[in-house]
Amino acid sequence: MRSSNLGYPRIGQNREWKKAIEAYWAGKLEEQELHSELESIRLGNLKLQQEQGIDLIPVNDFTYYDHVLDTAVMFGLVPSRFAWTGGQVDLATYYAIARGNKEATASEMTKWFNTNYHYIVPEITADLQPVLTVNRPLEAYREAKTKLGIEGKPVLLGLFTLLKLSKGYEAEQFSAWVDRLLPLYGQVLAELEREGVQWVQIDEPALVATLTSEELAEVQHIYGSLSKQLSGLKVLVQTYFEAVDHYKEIVALPVQGIGLDFVHDRGQNLRSVLEQGFPGDKVLGAGVIDGRGIWKSDLAAKLELLDALKQKVAADRLLVQPSSSLLHVPVTAAQEQKLDPVLQDALAFANEKITELVLLTQAGRKGASAVSAELAAADRGRKALQQSPARNKTAVRQRTAEAAAQPAERTADVETRRKLQQDKFQLPLLPTTTIGSFPQTPEVRSARLKWRKGEWSPQRYETFIKEQIQDWIRIQEELELDVLVHGEFERTDMVEFFGEKLEGFAFTSLGWVQSYGSRCVKPPIIYGDIEFTAPMTVAETVYAQSLTQAPVKGMLTGPVTILNWSFVRDDLSREEVAYQIALALREEVEALEAAGIGMIQVDEPALREGLPLKREQWPHYLDWAVKAFRLSTTTVKDETQIHTHMCYSEFNDIIEAISALDADVISIETSRSHGELIESFEKYTYDKGIGLGVYDIHSPRVPAVEEMTSMIDRALRVLKPSQFWINPDCGLKTRKDEETVLALRNMVEATRLSREKYGVKA
Repeated sequence: MRSSNLGYPRIGQNREWKKAIEAYWAGKLEEQELHSELESIRLGNLKLQQEQGIDLIPVNDFTYYDHVLDTAVMFGLVPSRFAWTGGQVDLATYYAIARGNKEATASEMTKWFNTNYHYIVPEITADLQPVLTVNRPLEAYREAKTKLGIEGKPVLLGLFTLLKLSKGYEAEQFSAWVDRLLPLYGQVLAELEREGVQWVQIDEPALVATLTSEELAEVQHIYGSLSKQLSGLKVLVQTYFEAVDHYKEIVALPVQGIGLDFVHDRGQNLRSVLEQGFPGDKVLGAGVIDGRGIWKSDLAAKLELLDALKQKVAADRLLVQPSSSLLHVPVTAAQEQKLDPVLQDALAFANEKITELVLLTQAGRKGASAVSAELAAADRGRKALQQSPARNKTAVRQRTAEAAAQPAERTADVETRRKLQQDKFQLPLLPTTTIGSFPQTPEVRSARLKWRKGEWSPQRYETFIKEQIQDWIRIQEELELDVLVHGEFERTDMVEFFGEKLEGFAFTSLGWVQSYGSRCVKPPIIYGDIEFTAPMTVAETVYAQSLTQAPVKGMLTGPVTILNWSFVRDDLSREEVAYQIALALREEVEALEAAGIGMIQVDEPALREGLPLKREQWPHYLDWAVKAFRLSTTTVKDETQIHTHMCYSEFNDIIEAISALDADVISIETSRSHGELIESFEKYTYDKGIGLGVYDIHSPRVPAVEEMTSMIDRALRVLKPSQFWINPDCGLKTRKDEETVLALRNMVEATRLSREKYGVKA
């Protein structure tokens, strides 16, 4: 039995990775300095795993931005608008694809399966001529072996998954693109084999989705073709995030190992192994440690699981692995000294999970008695948290159960509400607004840090926040936006801010994880039962409203997003936790309304993110996700306008669930996906207010007025002007002041031109 890791966090213990990349973007770090700093982080990650005793250490799991983008540019899949002329893709082009530049818009970004990580979507179009620009897995293998003496396990995103994650080609062209890219995959593997590489990990998470017979045949074709080209290289086809439905066919692929997730499979993978067996000539990568959760494992239960697997798989053919790459969890819990000791003793981040992998491997080799003290210590930590008062609030559990049993509905239908709201707000057609946040400048971040450190008094910090609100209310009025926001200057992360004010949440000091690119988030930990204690957003929103006659939206993060962007306790269902959050948020919604705020936006950007990977499980998830949102919003008066916002996901197949939220107005990202979402409304009649983002806020470029009017034109071919709102894609927190004002000015001008074009007077 050996230990194996699938991937390690890239960002560094103190986000050194993020800081170096952003310094390079800002012109404060030369390219060679960037390479040097990232190499230091990369080698440090490998050395830690080496010293911990991991037998198979992954290499090429590191990236300068995103591993899917790395794979695309490695095979020359560079969109023509970036004017790449061949050869190894340079950093300027690489980052332009990810972030855009003055000449070209960025490639689309969307979620990585059902996680909180987002990847850059490869664009595969007929004009592309795929070519191997550089063998990244080979370079990573050589570096680890030369500099650290590590016989690494190169990681490569599989061809089937790469194509399933890509866009730009028609479904009937899938097979043709398999055949165009297959020789390049063969070339990568052949070069690894010649170098003496022993194992290569080919990640195929798309194999856990619902596959058609044609798709399964393509997978068999891919690995059948590759196996004919190899003789000494051992291939581990790695799946994760769910069970494989076509177990018999997948384990029969002509490769030397199959990796399965035994954490998030709902027991299906284990049943398949026990009932159908496992090939005696293959290695099983057993994903027994949760690669996405942050709780210590029940190691005794994991040993029982491994013992069960050993009924069908010889011990020397078992790899003890995490269920997925550890990029989804923070680096280490060891430095979280400010947490309650009971909570901290129950946590396991990446480094602690590596320790668990090694412990399980030692127990598998020598018997559980060899690590009995460590097993007992882990068990004590888990049980102490489970028995804590924070996890056993009877009143919260009872209130949640009662709410779950009742319908959650507005008192009037959407058309009645629309008339009441229009009478109240007197908005022009094609009203303009933003999504909520304005730039978090260095001054804003510095002020918050000084307040948190006690260098500023609460009064001084409050005065500073009010000054920021004043400035941006004035700017919004000068821009002539119709519906304003207070700017969210007092907030760090859109989930963390609310979690800090609710019971049942805890916060780490350095528990950062990568969300997209250099964007790192510090997810709250939902460890106990959740309760509302006091108003969270009322003071700032009411102050902003006092400065203007225009309506100001109250801004909240929705229950499903708070759930999906947090590390969630593992002793309750996610549904029950979502309802607890919803009932707490309901009290905030009611407090805003009672304070005179007539528009309240409850954002759910992560609603689709929580969708199960298998379609047959979608209805149950969507039912409770929609209900959680409605629990938080449906007790308001009919004339109170409820908004919501969603971003960076494919919504075409859940448009009915989005409508079922019954929000009066929804804003959805569409500019970065080049208007594809509008196709949904060509097929589905949507009867509520809707804003399809008219420009991409994740790029520093300021879009021209013509770009935005084109987006508006297309939307108004399928939507009525009476229901259409005009807004950016997402919040403007990450942008600079100047580019924000310029972009919004162009947005307002595009709106003016559209009103004239369609005969709509402001």
